[in-house]
This record gives sequence, structure tokens and C-alpha cells, in this order.
Amino acid sequence: MNRLLRLISLAISLTAISLASNAQIPVGYYNALNGKTGAELKTAAKNIVYNHTQLSYGGLPSSFQKTDIYPGTNRWWDMYSDIPLYAPSFSGLNREHSFPKSWWGGGTNVPAYVDINHLYPSEAAANQAKSNYPLGKVANANKFNNGISKVGTPSGASGGASIVFEPADEYKGDFARTYFYMVTCYQDLTWASKYMWMLQQNTYPTLAPWAQELLLDWARRDPVSQKELDRNNAVYKLQNNRNPFIDFPQLAEYIWGNKKGEKFYTSSGPAPGEPVLITPTQGMALDFGEVALGKDGTAQLNFRGENLTGSLELTLSRGDKAMFSLSDATINTTYVNTPDGYWTTITYRPTAIGEHTTKLFISDGGISGSRGIDLKGTCLPVPTLSRLTALPATEVTSTSYVANWEVPSDEVVDYYVVTRNHYENGSSMTEELVAEENYLAIEDMSSSESYTVQSVRLGYRSEPSNLIMVEPSGVEGINCDLPPFGIVNCPGGVMFTCGATICGVVVYDLAGRKVMELPMVNDGDYLPLPYGGYIIAAPGQRAPFRILVTD
Repeated sequence: MNRLLRLISLAISLTAISLASNAQIPVGYYNALNGKTGAELKTAAKNIVYNHTQLSYGGLPSSFQKTDIYPGTNRWWDMYSDIPLYAPSFSGLNREHSFPKSWWGGGTNVPAYVDINHLYPSEAAANQAKSNYPLGKVANANKFNNGISKVGTPSGASGGASIVFEPADEYKGDFARTYFYMVTCYQDLTWASKYMWMLQQNTYPTLAPWAQELLLDWARRDPVSQKELDRNNAVYKLQNNRNPFIDFPQLAEYIWGNKKGEKFYTSSGPAPGEPVLITPTQGMALDFGEVALGKDGTAQLNFRGENLTGSLELTLSRGDKAMFSLSDATINTTYVNTPDGYWTTITYRPTAIGEHTTKLFISDGGISGSRGIDLKGTCLPVPTLSRLTALPATEVTSTSYVANWEVPSDEVVDYYVVTRNHYENGSSMTEELVAEENYLAIEDMSSSESYTVQSVRLGYRSEPSNLIMVEPSGVEGINCDLPPFGIVNCPGGVMFTCGATICGVVVYDLAGRKVMELPMVNDGDYLPLPYGGYIIAAPGQRAPFRILVTD
């Protein structure tokens, strides 16, 4: 069924693809690319697409309904699996960073984290199997193979990776053009050193030589499809930027391929001196998604143009305009006529539960007529979130484990946050990681650590769960009751057992900070401690005790 849907979709308007690829590109949007080559061309493309409206992570499933549904159906278009799943339910799917977030450290404050140009809905098992492996040709799919996605040992170059991910042939070009976009839009990011298989730490070429060859080959073999064209236009209406490697497939050849060194030119542009508002464009929708009553939703909208004069006038009209507000009623076009444009803030402040809409009209500046931008938001009651129960880690090795927790069946949750306390390069770290399911694989454990979990809904978090401690497998001597000294967990603290007085017992928290030092401990002594995890060391003991104090 899935393959039939794909064939039907690819058959739609095939003769019009060359026209459709440019049909919705704003006049003048790509002018800055003209006449440039190599590194200068790549940076010019970066400057065009980097400034865009950031979507909310929790609202991505709603955005995917506009970008990743088979035409004429409500079936999710999943490039990772053939399992039929249907909108609006997002159950069984993940928000998949096709360009792995761990490659830049996974920071949620980076625009790349919510850039829908590389985020796709993915069936959960395929997403987990893909992990953060690089793209490549799979020789033996010994880790995963569902007929669409293959994960296993590589055939040919892999940048030193022992495992690679290979998508289906019909999507290889989609992923190639997605990666071209990411290493261009975010060429200034600092890549994580342990995940540099496909990357170089520079703004040009950014892609390693073998990765350039692989992605160019995939892009040539799998040309731009109608799916990509439609998605690119839908993303532009949501996010106010485009993937130039879909609009101009040959652009990759000018930056990395067989036209490298030649000057690139677009085929269209405004008449010389003509005032043009490049972005935002007519018909764009700014969707604030779901916002809890009593909270505000904010969004940034970028204005960029050429040869505009005077000021742009912004007005709200129709519908629920009282629930939306603008930071600027007028914008001086001096700022708009710059490569970076001008950012304005729009706020959605609902006063009643329900769906709310209004229209933002943009006029003057020398342009004829006005442009209309749809503003949308949905207000929901403040969520009630139960405290989760964290479960013991599974699949524990000397360097990895899977964190687990129980999920209430009757609560709607956007995602989960795992707070991890661990050591890295000799320093203690507290790290927050986002998870889609009720588990999360940790792959860089180096010593004992702990985790708690919270659920997130509409920006609210549940109370942190109970704390789970994890010991690397194969470590000996942990919690080892060696005479004459031992520890017994008690409610609200610990009790010491020893055959003689022990001096110099020290209590640390899991970050390695000294909590207290006990000059003298005798058999049967009780030590009250607040809820949490602790490390207790005593002279003459070959290993410290790791203990968890419960309520």
C-alpha cells in the first residue's frame, strides 16, 4: 500500500515538476547567490536560509500534518518505514532529526533542533535503530532492516564508522539534499568530535570528501520529486525559509561537485530598482500551536526585501485579533533592505480556551497592495502531570545503558526530559536529554551516574521522578559490605554496621561534591539524609558505597 501511494504521488503532475520547483519561490529570494562560487556561494546560501521562524518542538506533530501526509489521505508519509500510521494521531512515531542532533551536541537551544527542513516523522523502531549513525551503503544489515531502512556494517567509505544507515533508493536524494541544507545553514556550528564521520570543522566544504561523493551520487540518482517540491513549499509557509538544494538541484554541483569553481546564477529576479518584499510571502501561516491558558506563545517573523522605501505598515484584522499583539506596528525599511532583514515579535496571549485566528496585513514600503499572513493558535487548559516512576536501567554495558520509566496511560504528553548526572573529562555534568518514548539509550557512560525523568506538556513539567543509579557492568566492589564496615538503607537515611569505630567517613553527592565528613562512626549509628543519591567512602574500603535515599 505504501509503495502504491508513493507511485501515485510521484505520478502527479510529473510534466510540471520543472515549473513547480520555482513556482512558489519569492521574487528576489535567491538574488544573493548570483555570480558567486565555492565557499562564497555556500555562505551566501547560508545567509539566505539561516534567518527563519523557529517552530516549537511540542508543536511539530501538528506541523508534520502540513508537510508529511500522503496527498489526498491522512496517512503519515514516513521515509523510514512502511508501517501504515494515520494523522492526527502521532502514536508510534518520533520527531526524527535526520541529521543527528548529537552531531552538534544535541543542544535544544540551537535553531537546528526544531528546523523542520531536516525533521521528519519516523516510526519509533526505525528511528531507534538509525540512532546517530552516518549515512552510507550497507553491506550487511545486521542491526536493522525493515525493507525501507537498513542499518549495518558499511560497504565502501564510512569515515571510520563501523555502522551506517542507508535509506531506500527512492529517498536517497531527499536525504542528500537535506544534508546539503544542514551543512550549509549551520556551517558555523561546532561539531562533536566523536561524531565527525561525515563532517569537517570548517565553513567550507564542511562535508568530508567521501561524504561529498556519496551525497552527490545519491542526489544525481534520485532527482527532486514532487514530494520534495510540495514539502519545501509547505515548510516555507510554516518556517519562512526554503531548502535551496530543492529549488536549485544543480546548486550542490557548484559547491561540491562537477561545476565547482563556476559562477552560479538563478534564472529569475526582480526588475532593477523594483521594490520587492522577499519575505514573508502571501499565504504564509504563523501557527503558535497549543498554548496553555495563562501562558503566552511568541514567534519571530523575519522581513527581508530590496529597494523598499519608507516604512512597512503592520495591522491585525478580523477574527480574534485581541488575542494577538505585534512588537512593531511600523518597520523602517532601511533595516528590511539588508541581507539579514529585520525580526519582529508576534505574541499570542489567549484569554479563553479554544482555537483562535486573525490576519496580519503588510502594506506600504513601495510595494503594491498588501500581503496577508494567517496567525493561528489553540488554547488548552493547564495540564495536570503525574510524577513518573523511573525504572532500573537495562542493557547496561561498560559504556552504555537504556534509561526506562513508566508512562501514565491516561495523560497526553508532548515529550520527556531525562536529567542525567554524570562525569565527562573529569568534571561533573548535569545534562537534559529529550526522549520521545518511555526509554532513552545512553551511549557514553564512563563511570557511575544517575538519572531522573519528567514529562512535558505545553511547556509545563511534571515533578522529577525517583532517582535511578547506574553502575557500568563489570565494575567490582560497588556496594560491597566488607567487614568491619557496612551500610544499610533506611527510610530517610542510612544505618552503619561496623565491628569497630570507623574514623573519617565522607559523604559525597553524585556530582562529587563533599556533603559532610563524619569524624567517628559506630555500629548502629543512623545518619539522616535528604532524598537523593550519595557516595559514601571510608578509610580502608576498596570501593565506595553508592546508595539511594528514598522518602
